[in-house]
Amino acid sequence: MMTASSINHRHLYRLPWSLPDNAISWLEPTSACNLSCDGCYRENVPKSHKSLELIRREVETFRALRNSDGISIAGGDPLMHPNIVEIVRMIAEMDFKPVINTNGGMLTPELLRELKRAGAAGFTFHIDSKQGRPKWKNKNEIELNELRLSYAEMLAEVGGLSCAFNSTVYEDTLPYTPELLAWAAKHIDIVHVMVFILFRAAVPQLPFDWYAGGKKINLGVLAYSETNERKIDLKSTDVIAEIRKQFPAFTPCAYLNGTEKPDSFKWLLSGRLGSKGKIYGYVGPKFMETIQTMYHLKQGRYLAYTKPAHTNLGRSMLLLSLIDRGVRGAAGNYLGAVLTNPLRLFKGLHYQSIMIIQPVDFLENGLQNMCDGCPDMTLWNGELVWSCRMEELKHFGCWVRSVPRASA
Repeated sequence: MMTASSINHRHLYRLPWSLPDNAISWLEPTSACNLSCDGCYRENVPKSHKSLELIRREVETFRALRNSDGISIAGGDPLMHPNIVEIVRMIAEMDFKPVINTNGGMLTPELLRELKRAGAAGFTFHIDSKQGRPKWKNKNEIELNELRLSYAEMLAEVGGLSCAFNSTVYEDTLPYTPELLAWAAKHIDIVHVMVFILFRAAVPQLPFDWYAGGKKINLGVLAYSETNERKIDLKSTDVIAEIRKQFPAFTPCAYLNGTEKPDSFKWLLSGRLGSKGKIYGYVGPKFMETIQTMYHLKQGRYLAYTKPAHTNLGRSMLLLSLIDRGVRGAAGNYLGAVLTNPLRLFKGLHYQSIMIIQPVDFLENGLQNMCDGCPDMTLWNGELVWSCRMEELKHFGCWVRSVPRASA
């Protein structure tokens, strides 16, 4: 079996996403937020709601520059925008899947139904232990599963909405990732995606001077600048290694590489098939290649978020065992479980995605290894830019360069 340290990118499917042809685009209708999360890369600006006219122009610019299946509506927290329902309706009418990235603090059952009627395709809830949430302070990742479940059940009651959760992973929260996946497996019928985003920041121990153009600058004005030393070099493979301590069979199938290192795993995707509380196996590269390619052939774009009606078709997905070794293994395990207990036939078989995101890596020579084919590209002055580094453009007008300090 592959160990985390021996994952070979050439044995996985390189997701076909590129700058002009990508599954997702990233829209920020506001920079205002009701929380102050550790690790957030966006400055919290209370009176920053964009007009509907400007938002329409941005969506039209996405359509002109980038072939996308879905649009992540982010920020800030987009639910703080007074016209969020109209924004969702506008995006849906322009033939994109609107997916709302939110901390959930302002979501009510009534607003959820309005957003569903407007055309919302799904939600990605950012929930982790370093958000300073009222009533949830000092709760660890496992204790926060109660909150996660409340949102998953809220969406399931309305129906037809993709439900995803993301959390920032720090050195001290890394050990919780296996338990979060165990929780997700228990609720595989209503939790469709889990995302782990590795913490990054500009910290004092980085051996660089910082330049905007030819001018040396102080990064202290940026939201992701830190004054204390912290660990910022966790890798996707570190998360895999941690997960495999509890789930040795956990296997990725697809990835996005870095702009500077082709063998780095910037977006590392796994897909698994299971019933509530029981995982039968992990899909392989051919499964993901088939899904992405067939969707592009039919729809003219790469697949983003999948409807629950499709993720619940696990038995139909087993047909791909003819071409995919991972699905073949899952099919065998499922058949064995059904023969042992025929009642499992009535539990349903579901598909669930797990994505690990490894943001910018600083290389020794000062190069910054970004995500090649990044889905989270947003707009700045009509141009596609990395959303995670947009504060550099806002404050300095250009990307910040990291230059190795001269030896004393």
